[in-house]
Amino acid sequence: MRRRGEYGILIIAVLFFFMFFGISLNFLKLSQERDYVRTAADSSFVTIHAGETWGTVFDRNFNRLTNAKSRIIAVAVPTEITLGELEQYAADAENLRMNYEKAKPFAFECIKKGEESQGLTFFEIPERYGEEIPAPHIIGYISENKGASGLEYAYNDLFRSGNVENSVTYSTDGFGNILIGGGKNVIRSTKDNTGVVTTLDSRIQKICEEAGNDLKKGAIVVSDVKNGEILAMASFPQYDMNNLSAAFSDENSPMINRCLYSFSVGSIFKLVTACEAINEDITNFVCRCSGAYNIGNLTFGCHNRAGHGIQNMKEAMTNSCNPYFINISQCLDLQEYRSLAYNFGFGREIHLCTGMISSAGVLPSVEDLLIPGELANFSFGQGRLTATPLQINQMTCAIANGGELNMLRLIRGVTVDGETVGNEKSPLSSRVISEDTARKLRNMMIGAVYDNENSNAVPELVRAGAKTSTAQTGIYDDKGEELCHGWITGFFPAGAPRYAVTVLAEHGGYGNDTAAPIFREIADRIIDMENKMSR
Repeated sequence: MRRRGEYGILIIAVLFFFMFFGISLNFLKLSQERDYVRTAADSSFVTIHAGETWGTVFDRNFNRLTNAKSRIIAVAVPTEITLGELEQYAADAENLRMNYEKAKPFAFECIKKGEESQGLTFFEIPERYGEEIPAPHIIGYISENKGASGLEYAYNDLFRSGNVENSVTYSTDGFGNILIGGGKNVIRSTKDNTGVVTTLDSRIQKICEEAGNDLKKGAIVVSDVKNGEILAMASFPQYDMNNLSAAFSDENSPMINRCLYSFSVGSIFKLVTACEAINEDITNFVCRCSGAYNIGNLTFGCHNRAGHGIQNMKEAMTNSCNPYFINISQCLDLQEYRSLAYNFGFGREIHLCTGMISSAGVLPSVEDLLIPGELANFSFGQGRLTATPLQINQMTCAIANGGELNMLRLIRGVTVDGETVGNEKSPLSSRVISEDTARKLRNMMIGAVYDNENSNAVPELVRAGAKTSTAQTGIYDDKGEELCHGWITGFFPAGAPRYAVTVLAEHGGYGNDTAAPIFREIADRIIDMENKMSR
């Protein structure tokens, strides 16, 4: 009997277990159903992103250097529009069909805009860079959605912070279905109206990039004589921001902004030597050039091996006579001479913006100049002396501007509306030489162009003043020939200068052959542009 009773208790226990298990399952099922129904009754949201809009780099006239063109992006809801209706807009029909078949909202690129509806929304998203990108060395490039160089780096936070998103948000039910009746929330970014306003003139920038297109390596700087604003700044070779890998592997180093790098200067520096002689009232100095000049056991040759004969200062500048300037340098106060060069900007960096700073170059010390050979080299821009195209251009501005030196600048300020400039700063200026001295230097530069029958720097549409250089580098090619830098720096119009132009042809040879024709083309094209605008 005890065993039969035990079995009965066991059976009752098992029955109670299954009853409890069944009740628990039913309760769980009811609980899940109640949660599901509640979720279905509530609304949530889905957002489809159409792309980002970043801030813009503007030129001085608010022309866009970035974001100049736009792509059309559409957001479609497949349940609300047919595939046939969308196909007329799609840039990639196959990709459109693939996304449409997923039956979920998606974004796709279009060839044109159309009429919007609840199920179709169009956006114009600015393209950061087009096929032809102006001023790549100034604009810089992006890496991992951050500015890595140039203005992209300097103004990264300005360009890429704040409201940059373009999107459409729809309400959905608990099953994820779009609730068209709930409307849509469209966000269209106007971030491209925000940005940095440069001093560049996009028209002059284009002229320089085209004029220097044949430069294997080099630089061009054009500035406004009156205020030191950089109107164009081009480095060669240029690079494609859409193909950085090719640029990084190019042996000519296109990623380098040569406007900021220092190079041997050559005869352009004779302007500084002449200037100091004028300051010290050594203006009637004459000497005979026999083709060479000896200092101790050192011989310094003139490019005219036969010699120029008797030369005064103006003739020596026109003929670029080395012995004349070596001779006259022996008479100068070395402290004043070096200080003048420093005041012109030699040996000093030029800060354009964060991360864009020109090299200070090398300005020999007074102690260096006490060495006869170093002083001789210094007098015609050789030896240890180096300078950047920016420094040379700044010196030219001072001469053209009556002795008033304006520090070169690239940035006018920032804008929040694409129409006005905020936080604009006044030019920094200082007087480095007298108006009379500047006038005498300008006349010598005009003579260097028009009194030299072999000059390649003579424009057709305007009179100009300029000085060329052929700077020795101490670097030789496989044939044993020295690689020289060709330079020219000058101004125009001659009577009332407005523009200063500096051209460097790195390892380009004679300045009159490689740099002067570019100077001439730039001068003519700028004046032609002005003439057309005034008609």
